[in-house]
Amino acid sequence: MSILASIKLNAGLLFKQAIPVQPCLLCGVMSDAGLWCEDCERSLPYLRGPSCRHCALPLTSGEICGHCLSNPPRFDRSTALYAYTFPVNKLIQQLKYGDQLALADAFATRLALRIPTDELPDCIIPMPLHPNKLRQRGYNQTLLLARSLSKRLDIALLSDVCKRVRDTASQSSLPYKARGKNMREAFACDVSLMGRKVVLVDDVYTSGASLNALAKAAANQGANHIETWVVARTIRHG
Repeated sequence: MSILASIKLNAGLLFKQAIPVQPCLLCGVMSDAGLWCEDCERSLPYLRGPSCRHCALPLTSGEICGHCLSNPPRFDRSTALYAYTFPVNKLIQQLKYGDQLALADAFATRLALRIPTDELPDCIIPMPLHPNKLRQRGYNQTLLLARSLSKRLDIALLSDVCKRVRDTASQSSLPYKARGKNMREAFACDVSLMGRKVVLVDDVYTSGASLNALAKAAANQGANHIETWVVARTIRHG
């Protein structure tokens, strides 16, 4: 074994030893691999195959899905880490409503590995919460995700340039087709983004209505290329 390889191996062992042994969030076995064990990590529904460049929907052929061809979103590209199904949906709910804030960094660590480092955006904008919901929840999980991604990829975090100006009904409580109307004019950006390449960060992409409305607000301030990065993508069947 070369000296360099030996150094890397020893560094990896030291890093693993530094992770505290704790119960896996998914199966409960004691694990030194992080918030979930290595067996559960292998079972997670990663999206690895071809997908629509606009909305990250898995595809069997082509680069753009039929919906995005007929209704192009206001953003240019999307990256999703997982399918929004068990057990990822439970983990995201624990992050969003269960105060499991360490999950934000765990998700961001894995999502950052999906991002080509030669095509990084100029800035990251998290999906804003309305002040009423922020007071109820106490934190914005997408800001935690965006902050971790910003540090890992060395991208400027713009946490306050876009605001949710309407306290909309929860998207998950609405029929799929009603979500676009619910998000109409829900966001406003008060800082120029002229000529900048922007990425919007959210936890879940379902209909894309929230991200599309936020992208419209960013485009109105001059953003010339907009991407979305999400932890999970809902896969609609039929």
